[in-house]
Amino acid sequence: MDALFDALLRRVVRVGRLTVRYPDGRSATYGTGDAPAAGLRLRDSATIRRILRNPSLHFGEAYMDGGIEPEDGSSIYDVLDVITGNIAAGSSHPLLRAHEWLSDHLRLLRQINPASRSRRNVAHHYDLNGRLYSLFLDRDRQYSCAYFARGDETIEEAQAAKKRHIAAKLRLDRPGLTVLDIGCGWGGLAMTLAREYGAIVTGITLSQEQHAEAQARAAAENLSGRVRFELVDYREVGGRFDRIVSVGMFEHVGLAQFRRFFGVIHDRLEPDGVALLHTIGRLKGPGSTNPWLRRYIFPGGYSPALSEVAPAIERSGLYMTDVEVLRMHYALTIRAWRRRFAANRDAIAALYDERFCRMFEFYLAGCELAFRHDGHCNLQIQLARRIGAVPITRDYMVDAERAQPLRVPRSVST
Repeated sequence: MDALFDALLRRVVRVGRLTVRYPDGRSATYGTGDAPAAGLRLRDSATIRRILRNPSLHFGEAYMDGGIEPEDGSSIYDVLDVITGNIAAGSSHPLLRAHEWLSDHLRLLRQINPASRSRRNVAHHYDLNGRLYSLFLDRDRQYSCAYFARGDETIEEAQAAKKRHIAAKLRLDRPGLTVLDIGCGWGGLAMTLAREYGAIVTGITLSQEQHAEAQARAAAENLSGRVRFELVDYREVGGRFDRIVSVGMFEHVGLAQFRRFFGVIHDRLEPDGVALLHTIGRLKGPGSTNPWLRRYIFPGGYSPALSEVAPAIERSGLYMTDVEVLRMHYALTIRAWRRRFAANRDAIAALYDERFCRMFEFYLAGCELAFRHDGHCNLQIQLARRIGAVPITRDYMVDAERAQPLRVPRSVST
């Protein structure tokens, strides 16, 4: 098995350097360069056999269980940086290609998300102890891509800028506009739109933890008259709204439900209304969700290519009135989360355990590197039912954004 593992790494690691210490004490170095560099120890032969069965799934599990340990001052981020950078550059192995082929062909089946499954999927990740998220997110608990105009902003500044960027695209040009926030999280965006733009907002989520926290925050800020939160699936919402926004939720919809999702936006949007979709996307075209990420973090999740999203929009009766690709913004966002997680690791371990901390470390490191190496991005797609619902140039977005002061929250309300 050592020989098979050695052959796999020699095919994959060509740029940078990965030093591996095998269970028998032997060390081998893979790659020809000096940077990036990392060291890795394999605990036993069972770990090697396990990884070889399905590297994309079992490598992460081996880190969670202590079967692999970074060495030589390396972190799991450093190890994954070497491996994912090489794979993104084209290095591969027949074993990896076989698993990728199978995953691609099963992706539609794995993304069938009726309402009952969507609720279970959401609970898996978002109904964790609320204190966990307060220990690595920004103070407003924005759990989606931030907006870095310069690149050196704090995460609080970048998340406030993200909300302002979105508000400008929603064209909230007068108070009293009704807004539907699909996948409202802990309520930060909804409360910002109500407090700073005078909107009347309905936020919906399937997470009981998020719903309770959002309601408590709105009550603490005396916003309950302008913001309400409902524990409901997007397919069950009634009424019409002047504006619709969805941030970081579309990744949980699944390919099979894309047409239904945009059909709901069309039906819930007023004829002269504006909608904004903010979602992770793929610049390299369609793919499949990493099996480890699908099992442990986001069951039923998938980040689509624009080529997969556009046909569903076109068939829904909606117009795409603006599309923006945010390329490295999510890498910077997750880097901030990863550093905060590390700074608060002891407190998080007290909430859960060591295995949970390793799972989250692997998740944050792998996702950040997907945006750095593998063509992941964030898409902001503005939509309208009427082609003339927004001005014909983007000047109004820039003007509205510059006119609105950047308000960085000092703390969450509860």
